[in-house]
Amino acid sequence: MALRSLLSLFSHDLAVDLGTANTLVYVGEDGVVINEPSIVAINNITGGVEAIGSEAKRMLGRTPGSITAIRPMKDGVIADFKVAERMLTYFITKAHNRRMLVYPRIIIGVPSQITLVERRAVVDTAMRASASEVHLVEQAMMAAIGAGLPVTEPAGSMVVDIGGGTTDIAVISLSGIVTSRSVAVAGNALDEAIMHYLKRKYNFMIGEHTAEKIKIAIGSASKLDSPLTLEVKGRNLAQGVPGALTVSDDEVREAISDGVDRIMIAIREALENTPPELSGDICDRGIVLTGGGAYLRNLDMRIREETGVPVSVAESPLECVVMGTGTILDDINLLQRISLT
Repeated sequence: MALRSLLSLFSHDLAVDLGTANTLVYVGEDGVVINEPSIVAINNITGGVEAIGSEAKRMLGRTPGSITAIRPMKDGVIADFKVAERMLTYFITKAHNRRMLVYPRIIIGVPSQITLVERRAVVDTAMRASASEVHLVEQAMMAAIGAGLPVTEPAGSMVVDIGGGTTDIAVISLSGIVTSRSVAVAGNALDEAIMHYLKRKYNFMIGEHTAEKIKIAIGSASKLDSPLTLEVKGRNLAQGVPGALTVSDDEVREAISDGVDRIMIAIREALENTPPELSGDICDRGIVLTGGGAYLRNLDMRIREETGVPVSVAESPLECVVMGTGTILDDINLLQRISLT
């Protein structure tokens, strides 16, 4: 351990957004150096890693029986420890230009309502992946910092971070989370809902990648001014042959409605549990959306209509958590105040 601590002095510290859908890594002055899918392709025969990140995502739904594409993260926490360790080791090494004997201090963003057992699992995995020191911080807090919200001031700020596995909602004041909600509904769940909807309604099967493409191209949280359609390729289950299907934005909205409704309920619950003084601040400053889900069409408008609170989308929603985590790399005092470990 002494050697590891000594080596860490010569290593670049890392900020990591270890997400269900994507992993982002921030290194000092270089900023975000890695933004890749949290996917690992494993050879079932040898147990070896065939690909990690972007290359592994291209294999989703296209692998032979001997290769399995695995997402080691589920609902914002580690579901497969060994695969997660391989993935994190790969990203750490890649972030340091494949240099060996690198033992950085790592700060990792995790869901607000993560359990003690899940925290320990993340720390242990990062330590086995060559970290010299690991700090866990709440993703909602990091998203707020990354979005430029004044989290250290004695005033309320509210952030809704919609990632791949979880939606984290928090009201923040004086560097602390006053009230929070975390719901296991986010980008991946919406993709799965689209897949199930088309299978149930049209007996038509599509893969994860196609479902995500549909959501991005024509998905929305409320009715659009101009209707959208998209032709997708998949398999006709009735005939057992490849086919094409034209999907409308109305159908996609119906498919993801339950998921969007659950996110709306969580937002209302967070607002209901916010102290009156901070509620006034939020009415003035509004709610800030971060994460990939912030790009869902008309989500900001729907939240505004149902809560009566102004809503805005952060400048770079996908990078807010890792940028916020990177911000506190050099702020030891703030890190000590908000670290979960």
